[in-house]
Amino acid sequence: MRADLAVVGLGPAGRALAHRAAAAGLDVVAVDPRPARPWTPTYAAWLDELPAWLGPSVVRARVDRPRVWARREHTLDRPYCVLDNEALRAALDLGGTRVLAGTAATVTAHAVTLRDGTEVRATRVLDARGLHPGPALAEQTAYGVVVDAAAAAPALGGGPAWFMDWRPDNGAAADAPPSFLYAVPLGTDRVLLEETCLVGRPGLSLGVLRGRLETRLRSRGVEPPVDAVQERVRFPVQAPRPGRPGQGAPGFGARGGLVHPGTGYSVAASLGAADVVARAVAEGRDPDAALWPARARAVRALREVGLRSLLRLEPEATAGFFEAFFALDPGRQHAYLSGRDDPLAVAGAMWALFRRAPGPVRRTLVRSVRKD
Repeated sequence: MRADLAVVGLGPAGRALAHRAAAAGLDVVAVDPRPARPWTPTYAAWLDELPAWLGPSVVRARVDRPRVWARREHTLDRPYCVLDNEALRAALDLGGTRVLAGTAATVTAHAVTLRDGTEVRATRVLDARGLHPGPALAEQTAYGVVVDAAAAAPALGGGPAWFMDWRPDNGAAADAPPSFLYAVPLGTDRVLLEETCLVGRPGLSLGVLRGRLETRLRSRGVEPPVDAVQERVRFPVQAPRPGRPGQGAPGFGARGGLVHPGTGYSVAASLGAADVVARAVAEGRDPDAALWPARARAVRALREVGLRSLLRLEPEATAGFFEAFFALDPGRQHAYLSGRDDPLAVAGAMWALFRRAPGPVRRTLVRSVRKD
């Protein structure tokens, strides 16, 4: 079997790439062990990050002004949304591709061999199978429950959502690795309440996070029902550096390094990058080079400094770090949180944070310029 492009893995990133490549006229083969399996994680994004070719139907819930609590409350003037997984799958239609239900045994830059012996040869192969946690990789972990909006209201403090709530009412010791409450509406009168370890190596265990969430919610007068839907999260926020020889097929999505190392977000970046990669394949160019021009590599390197800072922060300094960050003007925040093409803006945001941060945070930022 031959194709212009073979995509291995049909999560949101791989499905978006296959969909956009087919829309660009490429002959696409997509491989996944269970192509029709539903997506169960909660995917969210800043609304302005979603590509224009996606319609509004993919948004399940929208928060126009999400809030953060670091040392005090901040309101962010930037709409945030939770995606509708079924609507997103429908929007990323694969009618123009050949879909193979099977497990890839070997994946190279120009061929995929399935365990049943089926071979797909392609001008380009992109590996979008995601990443597995490992001891050397920083990771994000979280434990959450879904409750009715009325039951969640005391935890929300009169607002629709918490992007981050770092208040220390989760029972954690002052010198323990910190975690925050992430609380977002899911539509249909439901709210996700989730205790999140932003980054760790390793991240906090789900058992610890569950205990902290229960303590936090109890302190705010929230008692989730015993049969509440639960969400468990664990994924790396690091990936192999792009463009290294011997890695076989280039990656896409999380496997291709599109996870923001300081936040864990990747879906919107992957949706936005699908056209870049599809266009490169259509034009006979290296898709990895198209995905990772010098400016994107520079942005990634700067954000990895931010990741090292988060990993090295003393627990009691974490709230001060985010207090300084969310006190920046919205343009600075946007530059650091989103986009891959403006290293000067990212550096400017980091410098502004350094100037505003308290002494212990500054010292950590300076140390973090050096790699581990």
